[in-house]
Amino acid sequence: MRRVAVLGATGSIGTSALDVIARHPDRLQAQTLVAGRNVDALIALCRTHRPAHAAIADEQGYAALRDGLRAAGLDTAAHAGMAAIDALAADQDNDTVVAAIVGAAGLSSTLAAARAGKRLLLANKESLVLAGELLMAAARDAGATIVPIDSEHNAIFQCLPNAEAHAGLKRIQLTASGGPFRGRSRAELTDVTPAQAVAHPKWSMGPKISVDSATLMNKGLEVIEAHHLFGVPGTRIDVLVHPQSLVHSLVEFVDGSMLAQLGLPDMRTALAVGFAWPERIASGVAGLDLLTHGRLDFEPPDLDAFPCLRLAYAALDVGGSAPAVLNAANEEAVSAFLQGRIGFLSIPALVEEALQGMSHAAADSLDALLDADADARTTTRNAISRKMTAGKVNA
Repeated sequence: MRRVAVLGATGSIGTSALDVIARHPDRLQAQTLVAGRNVDALIALCRTHRPAHAAIADEQGYAALRDGLRAAGLDTAAHAGMAAIDALAADQDNDTVVAAIVGAAGLSSTLAAARAGKRLLLANKESLVLAGELLMAAARDAGATIVPIDSEHNAIFQCLPNAEAHAGLKRIQLTASGGPFRGRSRAELTDVTPAQAVAHPKWSMGPKISVDSATLMNKGLEVIEAHHLFGVPGTRIDVLVHPQSLVHSLVEFVDGSMLAQLGLPDMRTALAVGFAWPERIASGVAGLDLLTHGRLDFEPPDLDAFPCLRLAYAALDVGGSAPAVLNAANEEAVSAFLQGRIGFLSIPALVEEALQGMSHAAADSLDALLDADADARTTTRNAISRKMTAGKVNA
């Protein structure tokens, strides 16, 4: 029996993980459920899955969670705060951790799970972008197994099952749907609204990740992730826009052959791989009928209309704390966009301003990276305020 802690249980990835877990009561058990602020949704999940532990990140929600669990007649223990979540991620009662807390907030619990030697189903991309060297070192030292849950990295994971396959690797090609604005020019993106940006054509995701997909920052972060996960430099990682989202990524070998992983765009496939690897279990996702779907198209990304991808490559090339600055500035800019405070095109402008205006320290300690993250957030918030004051919300 694999005992699972789902961090970010009320989000889209957490919901998909719990769906897969519920399909296999003989081998998977939801032991711990963690949410951010939504106490009612967390209690509802506890009624269904009856975990031993439930935690809310917002400490002010503790009493409501504790009382709600009691009122539901559940023996589930209530916890609150990030320190408690870190402890649960490392707890010996869990052998598997789904790391799906969005943003830099998920870093500490992800590191805690890695240091405890867990099987880590990694959906929190910021952990690798912000502190990839530290996370991978922690996993190696503790014997943790990292299975990436992003569909693209999961595809590469499946195509590179062992060290021998890695030895013959030439290039990695990450696929991108292109988001809701594929084919638009930069000028056509001036008046994009948050509602339009979160309406992803293929994937059901949270608002922040959906906006990242719309700007192609999501793909830029994935380039940095792939560098850490598979030990490949950015010069050997390409991005292909593939609007059908059926080919999830490809790898090219030195002998000229290529392998790709295909499937319907549903996160449950990657999660099922993570739970059972190297075995295979049912995910609830139907097989792919290529005759029904027909053609598969590929095209290069438009870096003029979507410069966030270019900025991510630049941050990876600079190294050190530059990816942490990229990630923090992007989080602040996306948050401001979703609040209607800035325009869509201000997102890459703010990220570039932060990258160019800040010095970049070595990525040799978590404190240094967190300092860079905090400084980048302050810098970007100040820049947002200036833009709003000047009325230049899309510049």
